[in-house]
Amino acid sequence: QVQLVESGGGLVQPGGSLRLSCAGSGTFSSIYPMTWYRQAPGKQRELVALVSSVGTNYAEFVKGRFTISRDSAKNTVYLQMSELKPEDTAVYYCNKVSAGRSYWGQGTQVTVSS
Repeated sequence: QVQLVESGGGLVQPGGSLRLSCAGSGTFSSIYPMTWYRQAPGKQRELVALVSSVGTNYAEFVKGRFTISRDSAKNTVYLQMSELKPEDTAVYYCNKVSAGRSYWGQGTQVTVSS
C-alpha cells in the first residue's frame, strides 16, 4: 500500500511561483517513478512532469517554467512552479505506480489569479 500526500498549493498572482510537495509513505521499493498531473475544471487530467531513475520529462506547456525534483531520503517529490499563468490553475495530483497498481494523492489546488 502506498499513500501520497500533496501540499503547497494556494493562490498566486500571474508570474509568481509555488512549490508543491508530494510525500510518499507505505511499501514501495523506490521513489521512482513519480508523476505530477493536473486537472482544471471541465478538463481531463493531464500529465505535467515525471521523474524516474533515468531522468525527468515535462509537458510542453510547462517546459522551462516547472522543475520536478526528489528527496529520496524523505520519499518526497517536489514541483517547483515559476512564471505561473492563469491557465496553470488546476488541482495538482501526484501519482505513483508500484507493483502494478496506480496510487493518487488527494490533490492540492493551485489558483493563478490577480
